[in-house]
Amino acid sequence: MSATEESISMAIIAARAAAEIKATSITAIDVSERLVLTDAFVVVSGSTERQVRAIVDAVEEAVERAGHPRLRREGLDGEAHWVLLDFGEIMVHVQQDADREFYALEKLWADCPLIELPSDIHATPDAEASPLAQYFDFSSLGN
Repeated sequence: MSATEESISMAIIAARAAAEIKATSITAIDVSERLVLTDAFVVVSGSTERQVRAIVDAVEEAVERAGHPRLRREGLDGEAHWVLLDFGEIMVHVQQDADREFYALEKLWADCPLIELPSDIHATPDAEASPLAQYFDFSSLGN
């Protein structure tokens, strides 16, 4: 069973909110067949602690405004290297670039299908040219 329409919609809302705060990389992964806790991961990056905090605020506001309250939040204390937002059907991972590269969640969950995000959701042009964005380039998968 793949992610529900509601989960995909929530993932798109979260991804769009992160894009508006200029997240440096945005990916949505359907983990529903491998994980019973949630349907999807949305993984986004920020280049600094301040940007990670801004992305977290924007995602929480957007998803909660759409009627999906946050159940838990972890990692915002301290330097906010990796913040996990649990909305039940989706979990949003907001990481600083170095942590994202080190933990490589996309590679850990590479056997799970990606959720296609609308074309208006993308990282900033500068970020798409970064080595981190190239590291997470999955454009050749599924073709």
